[in-house]
Amino acid sequence: MRQATIKRDTKETQIELSLNLDNYDTIDIDTGIGFFDHMLDAFARHGRFGLVVKANGDLDVDPHHTTEDVGIALGMALKEALGDKAGIERFGEATIPLDETLSRVIVDLSGRAYLVFNAEFTNPKLGGYDTEVTEDFFQAFAFNAELNLHAEVLYGRNTHHKIETLFKALGRATRAAVTLNPEIKGVPSTKGVI
Repeated sequence: MRQATIKRDTKETQIELSLNLDNYDTIDIDTGIGFFDHMLDAFARHGRFGLVVKANGDLDVDPHHTTEDVGIALGMALKEALGDKAGIERFGEATIPLDETLSRVIVDLSGRAYLVFNAEFTNPKLGGYDTEVTEDFFQAFAFNAELNLHAEVLYGRNTHHKIETLFKALGRATRAAVTLNPEIKGVPSTKGVI
């Protein structure tokens, strides 16, 4: 089974994260940031991933360290769970609506880390979550999973909807990319490795 558990302890955060690519029976998330928990739940449910996250961070400072470090741990877990990437689709794309908002995420499990993030948030805070850390999460995830990630809000008004559609689209695009295809022999790359 394709799964991984990451434990990451720093002076700023203590994180234990488990990711299961093939069984999504268990989703249990507690970061201490309600809105972020909601977004990780959306990522897991729409990506059909098992995801357990227990994070204790310096929320008395702000939510940045916790959000970014969870992104780091999730990226590390995805990379480990994929192993040699044999038989995966590699590419995934999802466009997700939520009322007036439409967002798109494209993923390439290329082994090369890169992020293009195109979104503006007019509301700087949603509960205890600073909306600007959304990009920091996406960057930490992309760089530690070693994937190419393009994320953009095509249009919308409501900041909650914009961020939620990005996380849902990230889940769906990642699911498409990690899907095993019996017709793919080895890794889907002209180089022979990814």
